[in-house]
Amino acid sequence: MFKELFELFRKDNLLKQAYDRSLEMLEEDREMFVAAMRSLREHDDARIDVDIYAKDQLINAYEREVRRKVFTHLTVARGDNIHAGLTLVSIVIDIERIGDITKNIVALALQHPGKLVCGSFESDIRKIETTVRTMFALLIEALPKADVPKAKEVMAEHWWIARRSDEIINSLVAKGDPELPCTEAVTTAMYARYLKRIS
Repeated sequence: MFKELFELFRKDNLLKQAYDRSLEMLEEDREMFVAAMRSLREHDDARIDVDIYAKDQLINAYEREVRRKVFTHLTVARGDNIHAGLTLVSIVIDIERIGDITKNIVALALQHPGKLVCGSFESDIRKIETTVRTMFALLIEALPKADVPKAKEVMAEHWWIARRSDEIINSLVAKGDPELPCTEAVTTAMYARYLKRIS
């Protein structure tokens, strides 16, 4: 099903344009995520290397463009490829949400005093961050080639991230962490939640 779906995107002009734009959206999301992560985790002053809000507006404009192209295609084609078109619309909504969640990380960095250190959860958070970055790269590679094994790898990574993020949050809520002051614990819990949602 995966290959057939994306084969349609390659053939149809409007769907192809919409599909190509969705890949650009993912690349923008990746850049936003890396910049937001560095702002929270590497800079004491919440410095950010890109204009997150301009990129988010660009992603929002791209989402509207993709939806317009898909719905124009569906109108002109009288319902041909309706499943592929609606699937793409659903995908770009999720891609747009990644930008919103990334803005939440930036807001967290602006509120948090100094760079975030996650106490006993530091190695887990680092592993999740690294994996999310890898997931972006895998997804950006997999989609244009309809690479099913890479797509499955992305999904497999998501499940362990979701589980581990929930464990971190539940642990912080239930018993806290003696290594973490309250501000660090709250920020770590929120950040873990954002990482899960992006993944």
